Amino acid sequence: MNLYDHTSFKTSKLITNAYSTSFSFATRLFDKETQEAIYNIYGFVRIADEIVDTFHSYNKNYLLDKFEADYYEAIEQGISTNLVLHSFQHTVKKYNIPDEHVRAFLKSMRSDLEKVSYRNQSEIDEYIYGSADVVGLMCLRVFCNGNMNLYNQLEVPAMKLGSAFQKVNFLRDLNADIKELGRLYFPELVEKELNEDVKHLLVSAVEKDFEIAYFGIKLLPKRSKLAVLIAYYYYRELLRRIQRKPVNELLSTRIHVPTSYKMYFFVKAAVDYKLKLV
Repeated sequence: MNLYDHTSFKTSKLITNAYSTSFSFATRLFDKETQEAIYNIYGFVRIADEIVDTFHSYNKNYLLDKFEADYYEAIEQGISTNLVLHSFQHTVKKYNIPDEHVRAFLKSMRSDLEKVSYRNQSEIDEYIYGSADVVGLMCLRVFCNGNMNLYNQLEVPAMKLGSAFQKVNFLRDLNADIKELGRLYFPELVEKELNEDVKHLLVSAVEKDFEIAYFGIKLLPKRSKLAVLIAYYYYRELLRRIQRKPVNELLSTRIHVPTSYKMYFFVKAAVDYKLKLV
C-alpha cells in the first residue's frame, strides 16, 4: 500500500509540474510533507478545471459528475483507483479539510459549464469563493497543520490571496476566456467595453486583495512562508505588467513573466525571509 500511496502522490506532483511551472517552482520550497499535500490539492483542482476548460470533444457534465462521485467514493472507501483522487482524499483526511470547501469548489467548476457571464458582484464573488478562495483555505489547513487558532486568524488573508491570484488570471487570460471559451468574469465588462479607466478599477481591486493577503503571509509558519511569498511576488509582478499593457494588447495576447524575473523573485523572497522583512 505504501508503494501505491507514493505513486499517487508522484502523479499529483507530475500534474503540477506539467501544468504550472511557476507554482511548481514555489512548491519545491516546502518541506516534503507539505509539498505532498499541496501537490495533491493542485492535482485535484487541476483535473476538475481541465474537465470544464479543455475537454471540448467529450461530455463534460458526465465527466465532472463522475469525477465528483468517484471522489466521494474515495472518501468513503479510503482508496481510489484514480490516483489523483486517492492522493487528494488522503490529504483531505490528514488535514481535516472541510467538505464544504470541496463542494464549493465543484460548484464553481460546474458553473463554468452553465454560465458564460457574471452580471453582478454577488455572482462573481460566489464563483471566486468556490474556484479560488476555498483552494487557499485548503492550503491554509496544510500550512497550519492543526493549529486552528492560527487558521482562524489567517482565514480572511488566505481567501484574499486566492481571490487576487484568480483575478490576475482572469485579467491575463481575457483573450482566451472571451474568444475561446466565451466567458466573461468581470461584471464591469458586461455592459461596457474594456478601456483604461475600467482596467484601472479592476487592477485597483486586486491590489486591495493583495494588501490584505500580505499581512497574512507575514504570520504564516516558517515552513510555508517562503514558498507563498515567492508566489505572491510573482503574481504582483504579473499584475504590474497587466497594468502597464495597453487594453488592446490585453485582449490579444497573454501576459507572462520571463524566467529571469522568476529567479529574481526567488532571490528577493529568500533575502526578505532571511532578514525577517516579512
